[in-house]
Amino acid sequence: MQKESNLKNKDDNIILYLDCFSGISGDMFLGAMLDLGLDQKEFLAELKKLPLHDYKVEIKKSLKGGITGTDVFIKTHEHHPHRGLKQIHEIIDGSELKPKVKQKSKEAFYKLAVAEGGIHGKPPEEIHFHEVGAMDSIVDIVGACILMDMLDPCKVYASTVNVGSGTVKCAHGILPVPAPATMELLKGVPVYAGDEPGEFTTPTGALLLSMFVDEFVTMPSGIPEKSGYGLGKTDRKSPNVLRAVLLKEHRSISHVYTTGLERDIITILEANVDDMNPEIYEEVMESLFQKGAVDVFLTPIIMKKSRPGVKITCLCPPDKKQLLVEAMIRETTTLGVRELEVGRMKLYREIEEINTPLGSIRVKISKIGNEIVRITPEYEDMKRLAKVNNIPLLKVYETVTPLCQK
Repeated sequence: MQKESNLKNKDDNIILYLDCFSGISGDMFLGAMLDLGLDQKEFLAELKKLPLHDYKVEIKKSLKGGITGTDVFIKTHEHHPHRGLKQIHEIIDGSELKPKVKQKSKEAFYKLAVAEGGIHGKPPEEIHFHEVGAMDSIVDIVGACILMDMLDPCKVYASTVNVGSGTVKCAHGILPVPAPATMELLKGVPVYAGDEPGEFTTPTGALLLSMFVDEFVTMPSGIPEKSGYGLGKTDRKSPNVLRAVLLKEHRSISHVYTTGLERDIITILEANVDDMNPEIYEEVMESLFQKGAVDVFLTPIIMKKSRPGVKITCLCPPDKKQLLVEAMIRETTTLGVRELEVGRMKLYREIEEINTPLGSIRVKISKIGNEIVRITPEYEDMKRLAKVNNIPLLKVYETVTPLCQK
């Protein structure tokens, strides 16, 4: 029976969170999205716009590992033809799908071709897909693009991804888990291998994560609205399901918490250095900011044997951690980096542009709920106005600051 949809009206404050504790595959993603309450009839009607006919989609409620969810079966008599990128693009272009869905679907297959090409040493145009070129995989990927268009969340987050371990049998023979294409698509994604062997994350699942997820974090702050479970096909000791959660951003309802402050998760990276040329610190700090650091600062410390040193502290989103750790290790003389994931409370901030007698300037507006706490001019804009008007920076501050008062 079709699940009644409560998602007819799109909400600009809705966040989609994918909990990949048991990995992710194409059919698990479809199941989880439909289990959230997206309209099955609308989904199937959109799929029929593809010029493919020898397949059938079966959607049913089922149980996996004690959890009730939605199972999606794509049944076809086709036996893994080797379609190329051009052929798949022609199928998509020949459909009556929405332009946005067409474009996203073609981007997905091109990204997959680039990953396969990197493994086999071929350009994307020469790649012929095996399993992922089959009709069921085309329906998986295009179907995912259709469902994301139907939901249209403002942000998509995902957890660290369980990829599994051991080996998997496929068209190329016996391959290690994650399969090479999966590993290529998961570059930059935080992953781990759980206790159970098997392929937990498939190439299609990895592709969907790389296409749609904005950040890989623990569950973000918000009010849970709905949750859905997409069921995998393999029976395991642990539940083989993908959980999708819809959350409403808390700032849309006065930040939810009585404090009125936003909350998120941030990673603190630290390294102690006592043997580096001080001239290098400026370049290191600039490099860390360019790579996604939220803040970087230096603290003078006294190390063992009373040697003076410097503690480099870098604050960053969890998904930027690996990149920044490598940068700190490569670009300084430290032998290691400490990491700590903590909760953070902060003011909600937005940037606006105002006009002043010296020219336009961006200001940062900090709020608790709807209350404006402070308005701060952007420093780089202040410097620009000082240079353009050929006046001291202090004069710019004296002119602009009164305009920023509440």
